Amino acid sequence: MTTAPPIILAMTGASGSAYGLRLLEVLLRQGREVWLLVSKAGRMVLRLEAELEVPARPEEMREYFRVLFDLPQAPLRVFGREDWLAPMASGSHPARAMVICPCTTGTLAAVAQGSADDLLERAADVMLKERRQLVLVVRETPFSLIHLRNMLTLAEAGATVLPANPGFYHRPQSVDDIVDFIVARVLDHLGVEHDLLPRWGLEQ
Repeated sequence: MTTAPPIILAMTGASGSAYGLRLLEVLLRQGREVWLLVSKAGRMVLRLEAELEVPARPEEMREYFRVLFDLPQAPLRVFGREDWLAPMASGSHPARAMVICPCTTGTLAAVAQGSADDLLERAADVMLKERRQLVLVVRETPFSLIHLRNMLTLAEAGATVLPANPGFYHRPQSVDDIVDFIVARVLDHLGVEHDLLPRWGLEQ
C-alpha cells in the first residue's frame, strides 16, 4: 500500500490567513501529511484576522492546530524557518508539491530571485529546481509592475501563480464560501479530491 507524498504548506504575513487555515484543515481531515511553515508575520496576521494565538515553537504549533481542528491524530509536521536540517531543504525529500498560502509580495520577490535566505524560501527554490509543483496564492491589490514581473518570472520557471481572486458564479452566501472557492482551486491543482463547491456545468 502506497501513501501520498507530503504537501508543504507555508503561511506568510499577507492578509488572507483564512485561506491557509482552511487549506490546512481540509488536507489534515483528508489524512494528507502536511509539512507546515508559518512565518512570524504569518502568526501576527493569524492573531489580527482570526484571533488565534499560534505559538512559535514547532511542537507547540503542531499541537495547537490539532486541538483547533479537533483531530485525534494529525499527520502534521511543523518546521522553523531556520531549520536547515529539515527535509524540505534538500531536493532528496519526498514532497512533490508546495503551496504558499497566503503569499506576500515580499515572499513572491524572494522566491522569484532565488534568494533562499530561510527555510521557506529554500523549500520553494528546491521545488523549482527539481521541477516540482509550486503554487503561490498571492494576496495583494493592486499589483505593481514589480509584482507582475516577479509573477511572470515564476510562471516561466514552472510555478503556478494563483492569486486569491474568488469567483462569485457559485453565489457564495458567506465569507466561508468565498474562502472555500480559493481553497478548492488550490486543491484542484494539487490533485486532491474535495466537495467544497459544485463543479461548473455538473451541479444539475
